[in-house]
Amino acid sequence: MTSLAEHLVSDELWELFRRVVPETVVVRPQGGGRRRAGDRECLTAIVFVATSGCSWRQLPPVFGPAWPTVYRRFARWSQQRVWARLHRVILDELGAQGALDWSRFAVDSVSVRALKGGS
Repeated sequence: MTSLAEHLVSDELWELFRRVVPETVVVRPQGGGRRRAGDRECLTAIVFVATSGCSWRQLPPVFGPAWPTVYRRFARWSQQRVWARLHRVILDELGAQGALDWSRFAVDSVSVRALKGGS
């Protein structure tokens, strides 16, 4: 039986994620302090928030890191475009496995009214 964490972030997804997430070097010149929350735990919590619809503040403590830590990691990874790179890596991996059917895709666009009397 798989745990919730393993269900949300499989070993395969974790390996793909590790390819795109920048490595963080933690330097504490003063020494001591708390251990940095693990990337996999934070990723699992982010996936939970994204798929469950709960707010950051409602993140259950079972995931390990507190919600502010998870949110800061999400924001940093968003700024570093980790999600876009992960999306590309997943598509490449699925394409290499022949698991994508490009005959079944859709392009979405927004139609807007032409201003100033355009046709």
